Amino acid sequence: MQLPGGPLVVNPGSVGLQAYDDDHGGLHWIRNGSPHARYALCERSGSGWSVALIAVAYDWEQAAAQARRNGAYDWALWLQSGWAAAT
Repeated sequence: MQLPGGPLVVNPGSVGLQAYDDDHGGLHWIRNGSPHARYALCERSGSGWSVALIAVAYDWEQAAAQARRNGAYDWALWLQSGWAAAT
């Protein structure tokens, strides 16, 4: 998003938790729909900005297993799927 007279703002997603729920400003869910970590490459040229959103595979099964070992069963599901269930 290019703010008028201001910076370019890019949110590529999460690198650690692809889905979660939050009650800041009212209960809502963030859902990526994919277990991949994400980052963005931003390049400025004479004609403006180009943004590439990159998805990166990592061992999300291992991350989910660690979450389960820590009793975070909801996080395990979110890490594996990128989806947070409405509870």
